[in-house]
Parts: sequence; C-alpha cells; structure tokens
Amino acid sequence: MATIPNDPMMLLSYINTKLRDEYKNLNELCDDLELQQSELTKKLSSIDYAYNEELNRFV
Repeated sequence: MATIPNDPMMLLSYINTKLRDEYKNLNELCDDLELQQSELTKKLSSIDYAYNEELNRFV
C-alpha cells in the first residue's frame, strides 16, 4: 500500500499530480496504489473537491 499524505490539501496535490503524470483514470490509480476509492473521494469531498472524469483530476 502506498503512503499518501494525510492532510487533505496535500493529498489533493499528490493525487492530481499522480493522475496527470502516471494514470489514465482514478480507478487505475486506486488499484495500483491499493487505495479505497470511496475513502479517497470522501476525504477530498471534505474540502469540496470531486473527481472529474473528463479532466482526470479532482476539481
């Protein structure tokens, strides 16, 4: 399992960078990093960010 930032703002930056540079979608990122997609999206929604599939990033 990947070690990811705990702070939501740092997590946002980390995840969006990974999505931009390494992964074609959120499912692929979560599978590869062994993350629960529901937990990730819940944590980022706590700071009013949601995954945009077309942009492949949290906005």
